[in-house]
Amino acid sequence: MKVAVVGATGLVGSEMLTVLAARNFPVTELIPVASERSKGKEVEFKGKKYKVVTPDEAIALKPNVALFSAGGGTSTEYAPKFAAAGITVIDNSSAWRMDPTKKLVVPEVNGDVLSAEDKIIANPNCSTIQMVVVLKPLHEQYTIKRVVVSTYQSVTGTGVKAVKQLQDERAGVEGEKAYPYPIDLNVIPQIDVFQDNGYTKEEMKMIKETNKIMGDDSIRVTATTVRIPVVGGHSESINIEFENDFDLNEVRTLLAKQQGVIVIDNPANLEYPMPKDAHGKDEVFVGRIRRDESQPKALNIWVVADNLRKGAATNTIQIAEKLIEKGLL
Repeated sequence: MKVAVVGATGLVGSEMLTVLAARNFPVTELIPVASERSKGKEVEFKGKKYKVVTPDEAIALKPNVALFSAGGGTSTEYAPKFAAAGITVIDNSSAWRMDPTKKLVVPEVNGDVLSAEDKIIANPNCSTIQMVVVLKPLHEQYTIKRVVVSTYQSVTGTGVKAVKQLQDERAGVEGEKAYPYPIDLNVIPQIDVFQDNGYTKEEMKMIKETNKIMGDDSIRVTATTVRIPVVGGHSESINIEFENDFDLNEVRTLLAKQQGVIVIDNPANLEYPMPKDAHGKDEVFVGRIRRDESQPKALNIWVVADNLRKGAATNTIQIAEKLIEKGLL
């Protein structure tokens, strides 16, 4: 299968190449794609070097699927051009997520919605993905009324520039800044720009995307998203209020059975998920599972995942795998 990776030289694009190899995705020909300024650069995949081409050149090479992670502007301009050429696009930017004509997919949650008509498929926001994977079995069993989520998000979610800022600050070196404030030894309670309602764009993404992916607008969601000086992955403190009461042991069993979830929940031995444990892994990790004692039928959980893997590259490739499984690719 001919696979184009658009944004192949970026953080997520590089991770896509790693995940494609690790999951033995059936790549017969790789087409790494980036901007004009990166044309001719080489990327390595499974021990072989490939030259980077421009998006227009990639369309002419007619890949079967194009995995996009090059930002909203590139996706808005080029995804329709790839789709018009008969190429299936799976896009990691925010460009198409809330378009009512496009599917927003997390395979373990709503992979069944994919059809032959879907030529541009949206990959959700990283912080939304790890949350809905965990919410899915709980909603099916107990019916979720309301979710309150606070995130602790890795600098890798911002990109290479942010990682460099953290490293520079830690080393006491002056350098280019991704954030308006220091990130080392600090937390920044702003991810993306502020909206008129006082929430950030990232917080509104979590709210709206959750409803769309879960296929249920009755679930009320509120979010506070925070950047922290970590590189391994995103963490989330999630409070869930249900229509129906639950048993904690059953909750643990439901989560352990959910595809793509690993439960680490043994407080007696100080065992709980941390970003350093999720780093480089495709699963979503859950722990600190306990009742909210201030509210009936409410649960507190702690959820961690590598935002470059399950939060971006892995989920994109799992969508492609789902398309193959359904005979659509």
